[in-house]
Amino acid sequence: MELNHLHVVLTGATGGLGSTLALALAAKGAVVGLVGRDPVKLHALQKRIAANGGQSHIIVTDLAQTNMAAQVLKQSLREMGHVDLLINNAGMIEFTEFAHQTEASIDNIVHTNVTATLVLSREFVAYFLQRGHGHLAFVGSIFGSLGFPHFATYCASKFAVHGFSQALRRELIDSNIGVTYIAPRAIATPMNDDRTNAMWQAAGQAVDSPQVVTDKILQALINNQQEVFIGQPQSFFAWLNGLAPRLVNIGLKQQTRLAKKFL
Repeated sequence: MELNHLHVVLTGATGGLGSTLALALAAKGAVVGLVGRDPVKLHALQKRIAANGGQSHIIVTDLAQTNMAAQVLKQSLREMGHVDLLINNAGMIEFTEFAHQTEASIDNIVHTNVTATLVLSREFVAYFLQRGHGHLAFVGSIFGSLGFPHFATYCASKFAVHGFSQALRRELIDSNIGVTYIAPRAIATPMNDDRTNAMWQAAGQAVDSPQVVTDKILQALINNQQEVFIGQPQSFFAWLNGLAPRLVNIGLKQQTRLAKKFL
């Protein structure tokens, strides 16, 4: 995939990974539709992109709104003329003991990470089918293949997105629509609170910078890769979990006990 002059719609554009990805796409010559709910942050990001010679458009929306997906597509086409690529990047995470997680938190995570992703994808798939080509990318997680303690709802949401991306890719096999799924390990962004960061540090878990993950995403898009898992040994354990989950259970016992100290 050639990024120069590509018209990209990016959700979660003002987040730690989203803003880095938006700047990198624009630096490669892509025209980026910045999707988010905070117009102040969106305009600030647009100014940074413009200062570097890039092009972007602002698409203000709340992913919880009714008819959000149709509105995002309509505004994207109005601002950008056409769309070549949708990147589903918006997401929520919570490090917590599941028994104490509120219903509101569960609803928010599932809606943001799963429901909004699916309805946006449905809208854009219909548009891509009508247009004759297009591409969808999903920023998932290693936790979409590896159930990790104290991230149960987040894992459930990312398992859903991973499975959805596979099913959609197979459904669209006879079309000119590509599907890419990217599974990072932990990323150093404000989405992780202080407790989570302290837990990762105590466990000796590697945490990637947004730029490292962005570079992997761009490489995956350029090479039209279907699935990319980022980081070792986490990627290995995600693979092993599909073959021998009991072995992974043993390996995660110490991690589970350690994590409880930071809840």
